[in-house]
Amino acid sequence: MRYDDHILKIYQNSFRNNWDLPALTDYGSQEVMTYADFARRIARLHLFYRQIGLKPGDHVALLGKNSASWVVMFIGTITYGATIVPILADFNPHDAQHIVNHSDARVLFVNSSIWETLDFEEMPELKAAVSLETRQVLAERETEGHQIPSRIIRNLTRKFKETYPKGFRREDVVYPEIDAENTAILNYTSGTTGFSKGVMLTYDNIAGNVNYGIVSRLHYEGSRALSFLPLAHAYGCAFDMLVPLAVGTFITIFGKAPTPKLLLKAFSEVKPNLVICVPLILEKIYRKQIVPMITKRAIRWALAVPFIDNAIYAKIRNKLVEAFGGQFEEVIIGGAPLNSEVEQFLYRIKFPFTVGYGMTECGPLISHTPWRSFVPSSCGRTLPCMESKIMGSKNPETEPGEICVRGQDRMKGYYKAPDITAATIDEEGWLHTGDMGTRAADGTLFIKGRYKTMILSASGQNIYPEEIEAKLNNMPYVAESLVVERGKGLTAIVYPDYERMDADKVDMQALPELMEANRNELNGLVAPYERVDRIQLIPHEFEKTPKKSIKRYLYS
Repeated sequence: MRYDDHILKIYQNSFRNNWDLPALTDYGSQEVMTYADFARRIARLHLFYRQIGLKPGDHVALLGKNSASWVVMFIGTITYGATIVPILADFNPHDAQHIVNHSDARVLFVNSSIWETLDFEEMPELKAAVSLETRQVLAERETEGHQIPSRIIRNLTRKFKETYPKGFRREDVVYPEIDAENTAILNYTSGTTGFSKGVMLTYDNIAGNVNYGIVSRLHYEGSRALSFLPLAHAYGCAFDMLVPLAVGTFITIFGKAPTPKLLLKAFSEVKPNLVICVPLILEKIYRKQIVPMITKRAIRWALAVPFIDNAIYAKIRNKLVEAFGGQFEEVIIGGAPLNSEVEQFLYRIKFPFTVGYGMTECGPLISHTPWRSFVPSSCGRTLPCMESKIMGSKNPETEPGEICVRGQDRMKGYYKAPDITAATIDEEGWLHTGDMGTRAADGTLFIKGRYKTMILSASGQNIYPEEIEAKLNNMPYVAESLVVERGKGLTAIVYPDYERMDADKVDMQALPELMEANRNELNGLVAPYERVDRIQLIPHEFEKTPKKSIKRYLYS
């Protein structure tokens, strides 16, 4: 099936229908923007675009931290008919400038602090750079036939009043009819392979994701959302912004670094009705709040007694639910694999969570199942507007092969990269994800690991490092790990849990011996061809993508 509602019509109706409802606020701010306020700011932006000569289909870059202003610029650009180019705030200046140039952006909205690291002369196609905080022009170039942007902004309030002499009203919210196959978002990936590509997502791709969210009631009129994932990434963009704004949700934008301590405080204050999360954050909360509780001698004893264990699990579940604000319907985990031990524990205590699967190239969602029908170790059922199949497998239900997908959410292709597009999308329209997995008859997907990280053993067996890492990460004083091929054997690179060591008063000199014990235990849990030859310790956390996946290419 496919969803036929055009995304711009959805937003037009949402702004009109939810006119007086709160739409956006920055966490810690007293200023609340209603949907009416939001629509007016979008109208001002459209007026600015028209006056500087920006045409539908032109590209606008957006580089900054999550904020209400960032959201206005994003939605305002796509509702104008221009293509938004969201750039992750943690890209280094050289990469950010490369994306601005490669994307052919005409306007750049940017945080003032980030702008100080950029060179306007190195971005020759830009017409103007505008501050996200003050909306003042930071740099500009004259364009024949149009006023310079700074003059337009100075006169924008007067021009807005002239355009809407009766004030901007509900009925003035009218968005253009844009071909659904036009590119709405040009999203540059920041993945584990290190190669950034411009993913062209159409208005139809967005509609597939948003309509699924509406039908599934992930968000609804009057619900609350806490947006803390990077909005420049497809996962946070779709389900912390695009879906909520389509139905009248009140979004609190969390613009700080999402540490567990700060997030837990924000959850208690906002009390979101849905939590969109990446595994790392949930795993940290589990290790800091749950593990110390269940490893106490008295609790371990009680958990071994029938009936008593249920009461304890219920108490733990309630504590975890309260930690997330106490009013959410489910926690959706995505962006990276969830640790198997954490998943099994959450399932055992009946915590309302589910694991979804997606990629930027699908805007992002491919599969999802509500938590009440979620199958453990899966990543949900293929969406109604998508198809999936396992290629290179004689028995897709038991033998892993490459997960391939097609349907409404699948991207148009990579910008200025026809060869890479052709290598990714075959002649039948199947997008080759690069993920290895199996598929149940009902479309439920089970991921084993990345095709590019799979290691072929000397005896010809497939080794999925992610499965070994999941076991190692559950062992004492292991914060995170990475299994790589070194010579003819496997090496586990480990970042130790120094915080836990300090709490347990473990001497640093004991670390090699502890890790050797972990290695021996690990090798008893895996197949002979998956055994690790040595453990290499590193002093700092692994470098990660915005989804908190390790940048594996840096350590191979």
